[in-house]
Order: sequence, then structure tokens, then C-alpha cells
Amino acid sequence: MSLTVSQDFNFKIPIEKVWFALTDANTLAKWVMANDLKPVVGHKFQFRNEQWNLIIDSEVLEVEEPYKLSYTWVGSGINTTVTWTLKHEDGTTYLNLEQTGFEKEDQAFNGAKYGWAKMGEELKKLLEAM
Repeated sequence: MSLTVSQDFNFKIPIEKVWFALTDANTLAKWVMANDLKPVVGHKFQFRNEQWNLIIDSEVLEVEEPYKLSYTWVGSGINTTVTWTLKHEDGTTYLNLEQTGFEKEDQAFNGAKYGWAKMGEELKKLLEAM
């Protein structure tokens, strides 16, 4: 059985700004964690949080600018895939996050649900300031 964390966000800003916040390493670091992401299929990168002694190994799987970004999220005992899907309608950018591949409803799964919700709030503040 595979479990999925799914969250939806919406922002009254252009899709290009949301895409930038997802794909620019410096901007992404402001609301997720330090990283060396490049939105290029096959690019291997890491998310790093020294405070938690955490390293997440990732590889970009899919880039469809500005509508879809997908990458692996491997670390702390989990091997999952994160997919961001964007669409823009009537002045609103809709952003959907899915993190798939959790094996059970455990600390990692619940931590991801909590973490992405918290990071989504940080993203909202960041986008409002852009």
C-alpha cells in the first residue's frame, strides 16, 4: 500500500512567480530548506537542514514549465516522489502538492503532512512579499 500526502494552495498572483518560488534554489531555500535544485530533468540535488542534521537526496524527474515539477525525495528512511502541479485561472494560481510513496501512516507521513502545510504558509508570505 502506498500513501500520499496531498495539499492544495492558491495565490492571487501570476503562475510565473509561483513557478519561480518552486524552481529557483535561493527562493526555494527561503520556504523549504537549503538546496542546489536546477529544474532540469536528471539533475541530482540535495535539500539540507544543518539544524536537524538532515539531508534529502533528490533527482528531477519531470519539468513542464510552468505547470509541473516532479522530483524524488529520499532520506530519513523514506523514498518518495514530490510533484507540484500548477494552473492559473481567473487571476488565481492553483498549486497542488503530492508526495507519493509512503509505506505507512507513521511519523514520516504525518511529519510530511505537517511540514508541507507549514511550508505552504511560508510560501504564501514569501509570494505576498515578491
